[in-house]
Amino acid sequence: MKHSYKVIGVVPARMASTRLPRKMLADLHGKPLIVRTAEAALKSNAFDEVMVATDSQEIVEAVEKAGFKAYLTDPNLPSGTCRIGEVAKLTDADVYVNIQGDEPLIDGEGLRRVADVFADLNVQMVTLSYPLRKEDENNPNAVKLVVDANSDALYFSRSLLPYPRNNEHFSPLKHIGVYGYRKETLLKLISLPACDLEKIESLEQLRAIYYGIKIRVLPAAKESTGVDTQADLDKVREIMKY
Repeated sequence: MKHSYKVIGVVPARMASTRLPRKMLADLHGKPLIVRTAEAALKSNAFDEVMVATDSQEIVEAVEKAGFKAYLTDPNLPSGTCRIGEVAKLTDADVYVNIQGDEPLIDGEGLRRVADVFADLNVQMVTLSYPLRKEDENNPNAVKLVVDANSDALYFSRSLLPYPRNNEHFSPLKHIGVYGYRKETLLKLISLPACDLEKIESLEQLRAIYYGIKIRVLPAAKESTGVDTQADLDKVREIMKY
């Protein structure tokens, strides 16, 4: 899908993983997880190019063997956003989209929506949401968010938002961790100091809101399926059989 502006998809990938060691190189039907994710991002037809930003030479080699460009970034960088910011300093594009490296079943339609919305010159940063499942209301790993009348994020939290004090009908939203940024917005964001809100919630997107960067929230076409555990990996392997 071609735009009047250049969009690069970047997949940040750390080798260290607490719950599933070396998961980025885990085998998925003959290819590493990180390669499957990059292939899915490219297949979405949302980007002019897809590349990987990683702290691992092993991941660089696996990605390059599969035909993708990879950047070896400082292992001490605190977040995927910072990793993408390093790529933005070295490459020429108008928009960068952060794609989670452990999502080989990434929502292609959602990625296209993220890339397309930058035709609106007022949009500086964008992310995705999906209706929150009832069983995830008290799950701190399912991040919730609320939006304003323009569909810009008001707040993200690991707590239920908004709190249902009254029995008004309301469908809470779950955050899907895909981000798009204009280049200048991304470079500004990584230059800003961390704020207390992001430290307390351990949610880096709160830095943007704290400093007045608006985050447009678009509906995802489907819920994300990330690989955090061996059970997740087994589930994805089974789905990808068909």
